Amino acid sequence: MTAPPAPVRKGGPDSAWSHRPLYDRVVDALHALPSRFRTSLRIAGISATDLFTLNTPLGAAIESSVVENLNDLRELWDPDGKYEVYSFVRQAQVFPDVRLQTTAPGVAAADRVLMGIELKGWFILAKEGEPSFRYKASPDVCAPQDLLVVYPWGLDEVISGAPRLMRPFIEEARYAAEHRNHYWQVLRGVTGTDADIVQATVTTPYPSKGQKFNDEPRKDQGKNFGRVARGGLMTDFITALLQQPVSGIPAKHWQSFLRIFAEGVEGDVVERKLRAMRAEAESAGLTADGLEAFDRIQDGLRDLISK
Repeated sequence: MTAPPAPVRKGGPDSAWSHRPLYDRVVDALHALPSRFRTSLRIAGISATDLFTLNTPLGAAIESSVVENLNDLRELWDPDGKYEVYSFVRQAQVFPDVRLQTTAPGVAAADRVLMGIELKGWFILAKEGEPSFRYKASPDVCAPQDLLVVYPWGLDEVISGAPRLMRPFIEEARYAAEHRNHYWQVLRGVTGTDADIVQATVTTPYPSKGQKFNDEPRKDQGKNFGRVARGGLMTDFITALLQQPVSGIPAKHWQSFLRIFAEGVEGDVVERKLRAMRAEAESAGLTADGLEAFDRIQDGLRDLISK
């Protein structure tokens, strides 16, 4: 099988597409959503060492809340009421899992779904340090206006409280699928059948449930095909995001704090790791206030060790 060429972003749907202004406003709404995100979810009573387990059980609930919030932002993406019969609908086991659609009578079949969003959540303090979701949809089932959107999230009190969203990663769904395949077949440096991909049998956007719309690797013992973050698509985004402060401390250090305890190592080993983290934070230029917060948290962790 001939490896595909390096993919190129298309910049979304053609400017002549009649719904292009809607597409642009939806992208703007997706960027605005974190500051206006509302949810009734609240987490309490979770051990710090169990925080790593939150991503899976809470991920679906948060993704559903994102869809509800996106519909609540209708004034941003439909200010003139042109699309009043449309709404974002989440559905399982189909691509994309969120569609801007209508069931109103009189709407032409070609206009029943205007665009789609493959929506993912990522708990920023997850142990892996990067999103672990798998995205396997074939490029052929991605319309030009479809998007892959990843919302990092955390808790407003770091280890408890209400989920809050951070700035999203937004990418053209087709480009993300092409990049995934290019990584698998070319950038990994693997050749032969180990690099082969079995193309999906469905080749049109908005497949029905039960249709085979995913590309699949010929060989994948590690079950790594589709891990977009591992393929490098999100590297710059993740690096910048983990530098953002959470309660005065860059998120990457919170990951390290929690990982130390999840590993269940002895107290003296924990102490060495904490000292190394403190030296790294200081050499990286963490502010005085940040270092003070850093020290308070490390002192709290030392108290936990001594108990």
